[in-house]
Amino acid sequence: MSAVVTMRDQSAATTLDLLREDPRAALVLAEISTDRFTRSLAEFPDRAVNVGIMEATMVGVAAGLAMEGFHPIVHTIAPFLTERPFEQLKLDFGYQGLGGTLLGTGASYDYATEGATHHGTGDVGVLLTIPGAEVLVPGHAAELDALLRATYADGRLTYVRGGAAANERPMPVAPGSLHVVRRGTGPTLVAVGPMLDRTVAAAEGLDVTITYTASVAPFDLEGLAAVAGDRPHVVTLEPFYEGTLAATVTAALRHVPARFDSIGVPRRFPSAYGTAAEHDRDNGLDIAGIRARLEALVA
Repeated sequence: MSAVVTMRDQSAATTLDLLREDPRAALVLAEISTDRFTRSLAEFPDRAVNVGIMEATMVGVAAGLAMEGFHPIVHTIAPFLTERPFEQLKLDFGYQGLGGTLLGTGASYDYATEGATHHGTGDVGVLLTIPGAEVLVPGHAAELDALLRATYADGRLTYVRGGAAANERPMPVAPGSLHVVRRGTGPTLVAVGPMLDRTVAAAEGLDVTITYTASVAPFDLEGLAAVAGDRPHVVTLEPFYEGTLAATVTAALRHVPARFDSIGVPRRFPSAYGTAAEHDRDNGLDIAGIRARLEALVA
C-alpha cells in the first residue's frame, strides 16, 4: 500500500514542479516548512527565499515579486498567513490588484496543542473581506494539487487552505464548482473541503441532498440554486467558523423563500489545549456531533 500524501507534503511537491516548469513562479517562506521546501530553496535560490519569522515581510516580499511579473507562492500555517499579516495582504495585494497564492497549512486547529495562537478558524472569514480574493478549501492532497496548478498564475490573490484533515478520496474540483454527491428530498447539505466524509457518514439514512465544494470564492451560486429547489433549506458544513458562508449562500437563494443553517466551528475563543480530534469532538464536528445537529435540523 502506498503511503498517504498529506496536503502539506503535496504543497511542497507541487510548488517544486511549478518552479521547474514556470520561470515566473516564485516561493516565499517564513521559516515554517523549510524542511519540506529544501529542494525548492536549493534549486532556485533566485526565486525561492526564506525571510525568517517575519510574516508581514513575507507578504511584502511576495507583493514585490508580483509587481515584477512573478507568480509568488507564500507558505506558512493558517493564522500566520491570513491574520498576522492581514494589513499587508489587504493593501499590498488587494488594493494594488496583485496576484499571488497564499498556500496554507495547519487549518483549523492542527496545532491545537500549541494553544489559541496557532488556531486558524477565522482565516476564511478574514480573506473574504478582500474584494476579488479567491478562497479554495481542498479536501484531499490531489485536490490541492489541481487547485494550485489551476490558479497560481491567474492574477488573483488566492488562498489555498490546507490542513491535516482530509477525505479518503479526491473529488472533481475546480474554482467555482459544486458537485452533487447524493440526492434526496430534504435539506441540501453543502460540505466544504475536509467535511465531506464525516458529513456523508453523519447523514446516513437521512433524506437529504449532499453536495461538495472546495471553492468558497468563487462559489457556484447558480449550481446551488438549481440543486436546492424553489423552497430550499440549505445547511453548510464548514471547517472554519460557522456562518462564514452565510452571505454567500443566501445570495444564491435570494430569489425564493429559503432557510439557511450552518454547522461549523463555534464562534468562541478556544480555552483548552488538546488534539485536533478532541477539538472536533468538543466543537460538535465529529460524526456523532454532526449527526445530532442534522437530526435536529431535519426534524
